[in-house]
Amino acid sequence: MMLSKTEIATFGGGCFWCVEAVFERVAGVLSATSGYQNGDTTSPTYEEVCTGRSGHAEVVRLEYDPAQVTYNELLDIFWQAHDPTTLNCQGPDAGTQYRSAILYHNDEQKREAEASKKALNDSGTFQDPVVTEIAEAGVFYPAEDNHQDYFRANGGAPYCQFVIRPKLKKLGME
Repeated sequence: MMLSKTEIATFGGGCFWCVEAVFERVAGVLSATSGYQNGDTTSPTYEEVCTGRSGHAEVVRLEYDPAQVTYNELLDIFWQAHDPTTLNCQGPDAGTQYRSAILYHNDEQKREAEASKKALNDSGTFQDPVVTEIAEAGVFYPAEDNHQDYFRANGGAPYCQFVIRPKLKKLGME
């Protein structure tokens, strides 16, 4: 029996709790890990990242099976799951740690991300230009355990009820 090859994709679209809740519902996504990436410090903590001074983005690192879901399909979900036209802000979450970001792991992902962003800008879907950062993925630091599978573990919490659940409903995922 031949096992499928898996690939890695990394996205930042505001609070990682929201991004994780969306992508862990996608067929072909084998794992979604919340964490911090592309900052200036080693082994940052949630508290450090929240200050905005560490330079890290809150991101979700996906392991996925490209035979079940393509990188372009993940990009399409990413664009729908947040507002890529707001700089360093998604809903109630503001700061550079909440920036819209696609962190690519190879040249093919870079090309696909740039083409997808251009197509989205050219489509007129948004009145304002897409400000999503497309950058090479740096060192990934998994977030603390209490931030993993946050929506599954805390679905009744106010943030989950008023921010994450409406997003999932809008995307037809709940």
